[in-house]
Amino acid sequence: MSTVRSPLKHLAPGWYAMVMGLAGLSLAWHAAAPVLGDGAGAGALVIGATAALVFAALLAASLWRLHRHPDAWADDLKHPVRHVFLAAVPIALLLLVTAAVSAGLGGPVLEALWWTASLLQLSITAWVMSRWWRSGPGGGLPWASLTPALFIPIVGNVLVPLAGVPLGRAEWSAAQFGIGALFWPVVLVLLLVRLANQGLWSKRLLPTTFIFIAPPAAIGLSALRFGITPLVVWGSWGAALFALLWVTPLLRRIADQPFGMAHWGMSFPMAAFTALTLRLAPTGPLSVLGITLLAATSLLIAALVLATLRGLRDGSLLAPETVPISAGAGMAPA
Repeated sequence: MSTVRSPLKHLAPGWYAMVMGLAGLSLAWHAAAPVLGDGAGAGALVIGATAALVFAALLAASLWRLHRHPDAWADDLKHPVRHVFLAAVPIALLLLVTAAVSAGLGGPVLEALWWTASLLQLSITAWVMSRWWRSGPGGGLPWASLTPALFIPIVGNVLVPLAGVPLGRAEWSAAQFGIGALFWPVVLVLLLVRLANQGLWSKRLLPTTFIFIAPPAAIGLSALRFGITPLVVWGSWGAALFALLWVTPLLRRIADQPFGMAHWGMSFPMAAFTALTLRLAPTGPLSVLGITLLAATSLLIAALVLATLRGLRDGSLLAPETVPISAGAGMAPA
């Protein structure tokens, strides 16, 4: 007997990476305004508004999914890899608030949204890491769970100051920033241990390797908000640059993979590094690198948008997994 296909059932929290990428691109275009002029600021507003519309659509669809398919939500929360993508929801909201603050907006509504996202991000981080203490199914640190997606609950905490400091919440922003700054190297070591013992994560998750760029880039952006000595910020920029150089050789393998939502994992890290580069060097020779990165990141995200629309049209997205993304400990070398 045939079964009715329900695309909504497969709308996992990882879809919010679209909002992260678009909102991050908005921040990158805003950072380019000193070089490109008012046109860059207008572009940032348009991209930020698009990100907000996508977030609203995803939120409505996610709530309907929770109502219609609570079992699917439960499966996401139990999954060794997908559970960490729940943090993409508050991160997306944090970035949207940051984009609004960067555009000169403020007020109690934005502050309430910031507090909501900040506390939700903290709660999800604590929930994700509390699983490490558990034994049995869904607990501990199985090899399958050690993928770059594990950075997502951590990175969200270092993004809190981007809007928190301008909104007058520097103390809480610094407290939550400290959580992310403390556990970023912990997760980095865990992933290196996994690489040494098991090899790379599954091929379908290969695009998420770009998330290695995100923590140092986000830390650098937040450090600028705190007014930390520029040398520390440059150190963060250097770490992000090295991460980019490190993962770039994987581009050919990534391009060989069928498009999936994991490809959106490349978007925010590139946008964050672009924004940091433009903030550090709005003028001078390095600004050329910033503009080049802005063009490359814009083209990347445009390509991801087109691929997503194509996938929705032909039914390759919002479909059951043909091969579980946690399958396979490693990859054969190309």
